[in-house]
Amino acid sequence: MAVADAAALRDELQRIGKQARRASDSLRSMSSTVKNAALLEIARRLRESAPLLKKENAKDLAAGQAKGLRGAMLDRLELTDARIEGMAVGLETVAALPDPVGEIESQVVRPNGLRIAQIRQPLGVVGIIYESRPNVTADAAGLCLKSGNACVLRGGSEAIHSNLAIAKIFVDGAVSAEAPEHAVQLIGTTDRAAVGEMLRLDRYIDVIVPRGGKQLIERIYDESRIPVVAHLDGVCHTYVHEGADLAMAKSICLNAKLQRPSVCNAMETMIVDAAVAEAFLPDVAAAFGEAGCELRGCERTREHIECAEATEDDWTAEYLDTILAIKVVDSLEDAIAHINEFGSHHSDAIVTDSYSASERFLDAVDSATVYVNASTYFTDGFMFGLGAEIGISTSKLHCRGPMALKELTSLKYVIRGSGQIRQ
Repeated sequence: MAVADAAALRDELQRIGKQARRASDSLRSMSSTVKNAALLEIARRLRESAPLLKKENAKDLAAGQAKGLRGAMLDRLELTDARIEGMAVGLETVAALPDPVGEIESQVVRPNGLRIAQIRQPLGVVGIIYESRPNVTADAAGLCLKSGNACVLRGGSEAIHSNLAIAKIFVDGAVSAEAPEHAVQLIGTTDRAAVGEMLRLDRYIDVIVPRGGKQLIERIYDESRIPVVAHLDGVCHTYVHEGADLAMAKSICLNAKLQRPSVCNAMETMIVDAAVAEAFLPDVAAAFGEAGCELRGCERTREHIECAEATEDDWTAEYLDTILAIKVVDSLEDAIAHINEFGSHHSDAIVTDSYSASERFLDAVDSATVYVNASTYFTDGFMFGLGAEIGISTSKLHCRGPMALKELTSLKYVIRGSGQIRQ
């Protein structure tokens, strides 16, 4: 890039940052009534604009096919009628949720009469950097608007036409409902240098939330001057315990892997207790085979089924595809140890009828979401009743799991006195 182009890009990002900061000052005190009206209007316009959105999305799909994107990646990119409806329903759900801004988290009266309260406030300006899935544009913008935050969005180049169309609908709908003009801004260039410039806007952006592949997120961690809330991988496990109902286990494992293999909450490794391996593996392997799923197993797995040999790399792989690693273990403790060593602390499940085993699993597995007798595919803000989510955080500061309305706020101490002074 020429120096002049680099300077122009830097100036453009600075302008966006300044506009976002000014918008955040207005959003901080905007009423729930205005925010909810804006979200409902945007939802209406998304439905109304479904033909336009699919037309713009078709351009991205055609470009992706020309670039040789795999089927799973094209699936993440596609906007169907159901997914457009899902965006609209998500915004309506967020509008119906309680507004976290102004919530009193705690309050005490000190012996000297000072009344001290912790009150929820917006973070300010949230920067979201994401790849592929254009519905993130609506989900992220909607959550930020409801929680009183301005947002700066930078979607992937593979979804540029879809993202621009969604963002325009969002901005027009928000402004028509009297929200600030720059409450939501999408960086329109596909130049990769824009990410670097965005990560240096620490004067204007308060937090960065990345959603994408490991390479992108590692780059953001390396370059950002701004605090980052992210997850690196979605290496999710389902452990079939010796006390499992095997029919239930089969149903859960098939759903966790095959319902949508391209998402971060899909199961990547299935762990099977040795006590049930002979009874369980041939049946479930046949079902996976019929679905076209490639299996890679440890040596003990291959004693029960024919499949490719798993390598050490398979235990840490986020395939995002119809590929599954299988590990046979001797005990609950071995399963827990494997998950904590090789997993990404995202979503992990146990299938068992044993209460003591389930409680041990829930306590010992160090992940953002842990399940008993349910599919990891449920790790989703909408499924958790949060309306939507910006991402699934595997961080431990300041939030963990689906990042939704409450996670987009922080706490302010408000102290009321009657003339007290400190001696």
